[in-house]
Amino acid sequence: MPNDSGEVPCALVVMGVSGSGKSTVADKLAERLRWRYEDGDKFHPPSNVAKISTGHPLTDEDRWPWLQAIADEIDRLCRAGEHAVIACSALKRAYRDILVHGRSDVRIVYLNGTQQLIADRLAARKHHFMPPGLLASQFATLEPPDTTENPVTVSIDAPVDAIVDDIVRGLGLGSAGNNPDSRSRP
Repeated sequence: MPNDSGEVPCALVVMGVSGSGKSTVADKLAERLRWRYEDGDKFHPPSNVAKISTGHPLTDEDRWPWLQAIADEIDRLCRAGEHAVIACSALKRAYRDILVHGRSDVRIVYLNGTQQLIADRLAARKHHFMPPGLLASQFATLEPPDTTENPVTVSIDAPVDAIVDDIVRGLGLGSAGNNPDSRSRP
């Protein structure tokens, strides 16, 4: 999965609105690559979780410490020579800029789906702190990555394994199981 300079990314940030399948796809992708999986939601401070749980969208001021905590974890993992797949909404370019912060060894994977498809998925989901009513605010905030971010964009209107296959192809991995740069999962 080298970039233009032949460098293998140390981290993939799987992004999209709530309900797009970030956690499921990122976990399956990490399993396929034999990389570490991290859920960006675990980096939210309790105040953010409480705010979201009561149906209030986060402000940028709420998000900055959360995004910086994820960026710090990416840096830590990369310094340790580990590879990670991280699920994180990263809805705006400014958010992704914090996560990537100019690194050529961090790639964005964008899970693209219609609002109706995702609304249907959210309606069926149980035990998540993001209420379906906030989906419209997520789409209003979403700035899909453009080509300058070198994203891998995949449609989520497919089974999880097919989505992961599309990501692996988009990253130029071929057969991910034979990837010499893969690391064992913890």
